[in-house]
Amino acid sequence: MAEQEHHAELIKGIAEQMKILLKESKEAIYIYFDDAHKVCNKKFADLLGYKSPKAWADAEVPLSDVLEEDQQKVINAYMNASEKGVAGSINVKMQNIKTGEIQKINMIIAPTIYEGHIFTVHFFSKIWGFLK
Repeated sequence: MAEQEHHAELIKGIAEQMKILLKESKEAIYIYFDDAHKVCNKKFADLLGYKSPKAWADAEVPLSDVLEEDQQKVINAYMNASEKGVAGSINVKMQNIKTGEIQKINMIIAPTIYEGHIFTVHFFSKIWGFLK
């Protein structure tokens, strides 16, 4: 099996395993393997103005929703989770692609394992928002 195909199977598998959490959580959530292999719940897609979770997952621009000033914080938190197994919480500003609203978000990022591969799970809570 080619690597991309294998990664697609992995993201489908973890999404199925975490289906109840993605569907029933009161928080916006996404699960990340790499830029091309990620999944989110409807609450996350709605928070950022995407038509659907699939529309967000199909977007291939990493960190495009995070304001540039906070992108390095997200990268550092991801590296801590994926390479060191350290969960963390950071506040970042994100922009809704439909409305342009800038929102301050608390992001909790934690590592998880599925079939021997490290994924990160991201939980989002809106702190405040205003129109740009």
